[in-house]
This record gives sequence, C-alpha cells and structure tokens, in this order.
Amino acid sequence: MNISESFEEIFSYSHFWNWSPDWVVAQKVYEAFPESCSVLSPFAYSYLEELIRSTTSEYGMDFQDERGRPKRRKVGIKLIQLAIDENKPNSSEFVSILEEIKIYFSLSQSTDEGDNRNSVAHGYMHPRFWKKESFEKLIDDIARLSKYAGF
Repeated sequence: MNISESFEEIFSYSHFWNWSPDWVVAQKVYEAFPESCSVLSPFAYSYLEELIRSTTSEYGMDFQDERGRPKRRKVGIKLIQLAIDENKPNSSEFVSILEEIKIYFSLSQSTDEGDNRNSVAHGYMHPRFWKKESFEKLIDDIARLSKYAGF
C-alpha cells in the first residue's frame, strides 16, 4: 500500500466524529510537507493506541475502583496483550498483526528513530532524528489494523 492508500484506509474506518477530521488534516499536511512526520508521529501513535483499545472490553468504559475513584486503563504492551487475549478466538489475522506491532511498544533504546511509541510519546529521542520511513511504516501498520476498529 502506498502512503496515500494507507491514509485513505485509515480514514475509511476511523471514528467519524472523533478521528476522521484529524486524519484528513494529517494527510493534507503530510502531502504538503513530507518532513512533517515528526509533528504527525505523536498523533499517529495516540490513534494507534485508541484503535487497539476499540477492539477490547475497555473501549468506552468508565473504570472505577471499589471506592469510586477513576481506575487506570491498560496502555502499551498491556493493552496489546488484552487485545490479543480478547480477540484470539475471533480473528487470527488481527492477532497476528498485533503480535507484529508489539515492537512499537517495546522499551525505548538509544537507537530508536521515531519507530517506537515510547521514544515518541516520552521524548526519549529528539524529533529531528525520527525518520520518514518509520512514520510511513507506522501509517501502513495502522491502515492494516483499521478494518478491525471497533469505533
């Protein structure tokens, strides 16, 4: 899939009100300014996590502990594992893609160049070192997962 096709695939399955307008803007920005991957990567990783969450029992749920206080939802590797566990009986293709993208949620290394959610979201690596190829692979992987969205 080329980058334009990947953006279109994501748009086709994204939540119409919450995410679609932002994906349209992201595509326009990236097409006009291909070096904008450092600005768009955090957005793409946020969406990836929400996309994965939409396939789990945590999506749309308000979690509270026994005292009524907000309870933290799973994130990163724990969220992927929840999605794998809950979707294993239904979709081996989806689970296979989730297994592949675990790499995005591994602990950051000094060599990460925008190809790891933790280095992007937590500022481990300065954005000027993030690579266009890493961003385009991320977009392609999001597109591959998109048809499984539970929005």
